[in-house]
Amino acid sequence: MCLYLGPADRAELQALLSNRNTPRKLAWRAGIGERIRDKVAASRKRGIWMGGYVPLGYDVQDRKLVVNDAEAASVRGIFTRFIELGSATVLARELRRDGFRNKQGTLIDKGYLYRLLNNRVYRGEALHKGQSYRGEHAAIIDADIWDRAHSILQESPRKRANNSRAQTPALLKGLIFSDTGAAMTPTSTKKGVKLYRYYVSMDVIRNRETGEETAPMRLAAGMVEDAVVTEVRRIMQTPDVVTQVLAALMRDGSGASEADAIAALHEFNALWSQLFPPEQARIIQLLVRRVTVTSAGLEVDIRREGIAGVIHEMVAPRRMEAAE
Repeated sequence: MCLYLGPADRAELQALLSNRNTPRKLAWRAGIGERIRDKVAASRKRGIWMGGYVPLGYDVQDRKLVVNDAEAASVRGIFTRFIELGSATVLARELRRDGFRNKQGTLIDKGYLYRLLNNRVYRGEALHKGQSYRGEHAAIIDADIWDRAHSILQESPRKRANNSRAQTPALLKGLIFSDTGAAMTPTSTKKGVKLYRYYVSMDVIRNRETGEETAPMRLAAGMVEDAVVTEVRRIMQTPDVVTQVLAALMRDGSGASEADAIAALHEFNALWSQLFPPEQARIIQLLVRRVTVTSAGLEVDIRREGIAGVIHEMVAPRRMEAAE
């Protein structure tokens, strides 16, 4: 059977089958796209798993999420530990130290931890455009644990940062001194929920007399720590330090390439902001010999020989990743 098409019909059919975006073809595509979106939305609202990223704690069987008992226990442990610590920073540090990995086998970071703690799939829900619907899958986290964890997450970042600092040694503990030679010890006071940290000279604590021209005897910890870190960052970028680090790595036979070492030095600033407070404190202990508070400001004595060791630690993970 043959169907006769006139010239106009043949031209329109050819246009639809070609790559040209005629108004009719665009309308046809739009209609198909709309029907697909409607079907996805309807399925989401019925709690049907529509594919994509599979959260830790679940597997997919017959296109449905089913609980992975071993992973689900880990997820519950993470929520419980977060409630105990009140700090995602401290918890992420613990999990990385213990070698905890996500479903893809990667060590987790704080960003991953926040996504896990906010994933409503663990409440047995399905999401569509910000709306939550009852899912077909079983919940891993009960309402009480979820609510307790999220009451902490709703606190201000500053308050949670104070919780992290309260569990972390002072950055300059044992390193900072007044110009009289007296050690400055870390101390803190709390007003309401806010923690105020200081370094106070032992001259003040022991009621020793000091001259009027001596340096301040009490300093805000955050201010002096930021100043020291800024100086460390500056020195890490100087050409003579780069030369010293490369020479030290060559002498040690560490196997680190010059390119990796230079990249690590340049990436130190970005890396510092990603480190957890205990790791920052450890690195400062390796890099700083002494901080002296004078009436003119701070004098920071850097352990230049310690820089090569820190860079070696930064380069080592690169070589491990390349080997894998």
